[in-house]
Amino acid sequence: MVQASIGLGGNLGDPIKAMAEALHAFDQHPDCALTGVSRLYRTPPWGKTDQADFFNSCAVLSTSLEPPALLELCLSIEKSMKRVRIERWGPRTIDIDVLTYGDAVIDMEGLEVPHPRMTQRAFVLMPLADLLPHQIVSGKTVSAWLDQADKAGIEVESRDGNWWLSHR
Repeated sequence: MVQASIGLGGNLGDPIKAMAEALHAFDQHPDCALTGVSRLYRTPPWGKTDQADFFNSCAVLSTSLEPPALLELCLSIEKSMKRVRIERWGPRTIDIDVLTYGDAVIDMEGLEVPHPRMTQRAFVLMPLADLLPHQIVSGKTVSAWLDQADKAGIEVESRDGNWWLSHR
C-alpha cells in the first residue's frame, strides 16, 4: 500500500456534495482506504477569474493502485459525476487530481506527480498542509511552499475534515 494524496474542487451545482460523493467513492473502492480529509476551503477562481468561487479539499489515501490506475479512478469518478472538460481552468462540477504518490516522481503522458502546478496554488497547499505539512514536494515541505503562496481570499469553511460525512 502506498500513501497518495488527491485534490478535489468544484464550483458548479453543489460542489460540496460532489466532493463528498467522490470521497465516499474512494473510501468504498476495494483498492483504496481514505486515511484523512482536510478542512473545506472556499477559494476565489484561479487562472480564469470570471466565475463563481470554488470549494476545495484534499484527501490522503492508502492504495494498492499503481499511479495510472489511480488517475483512471479519479477520471472515472469525475465522469460518473458528469464532469465535462470544456475550457481550461473553467467552471466544473468536480475536479480530482493526483497530487502525490508516496515519494514518487512520475512523468508520463497524462500524469505528472507531484502535480506540476501544486506548489504555486494555495488552494491546493492549504488543504494539503492540513494533512501532510511535512511531505516533501519538489525539494520543500508542503508547509514551506504554503508560506510562499498567495493565500488572498481563501477562507476556511469547516472546522475539521469531517465535513464530507454529512454531505451525501
